[in-house]
Amino acid sequence: MGILIKDTTKEEREKIVAESLGNINGSCDGCMAGLAEMYQDYIDGKREISEINMAFRANYESGEDGPTRSSCGYMV
Repeated sequence: MGILIKDTTKEEREKIVAESLGNINGSCDGCMAGLAEMYQDYIDGKREISEINMAFRANYESGEDGPTRSSCGYMV
């Protein structure tokens, strides 16, 4: 079975995400639920998993959301 949108139904994509992430209801800090939401576009057939992962990785590596350095220290 493939994981591409064209090869799966919405129900299959929901199962793929759920199995990949593990027990999202068992987390105590709520971060896993947010991770599951990240893949909602895949479940809805809008973006492939690879696109979502690349966008996440690009944002993480670019540091766009992180602090920037000024000449005297870090700014928020």
